[in-house]
Amino acid sequence: MNSSPHRATQPCRAGLHAGFTLIEVLVALGIVAIALAAGLQATGAITRHAQRQSDMLLAQLCAENALVKVRLARQLPGVGDSTSECTQAGRNLTVAQAVRPTPNPNFRRVDAQVLDGEVPIWRISTVVGRF
Repeated sequence: MNSSPHRATQPCRAGLHAGFTLIEVLVALGIVAIALAAGLQATGAITRHAQRQSDMLLAQLCAENALVKVRLARQLPGVGDSTSECTQAGRNLTVAQAVRPTPNPNFRRVDAQVLDGEVPIWRISTVVGRF
């Protein structure tokens, strides 16, 4: 008899060793790879969303500045289309402004659309009247 309070270790039977098989390790690695890929996709989506929010904020500033400029002119804008450049935070954006008549000749509809190259980012409209 063994007088030690600890259990005696027994030798492996029939050459079997304790541990994981190759298939178990590969399955575990596959699960980890899938989890990492999902995390990478989520991180990419968050990054794209943050960039889109930044683009929209800069475009909104450009569009609102264009409409404020029309209001500050204190005269009824002429009907037609025009474009101007707007630089915000080092980005060059294009503001396409369209002035359209309304059924009431004392008012004009003014649309300002901000583009990044050919890609529209933001659009805002207002009605301007005679001063």
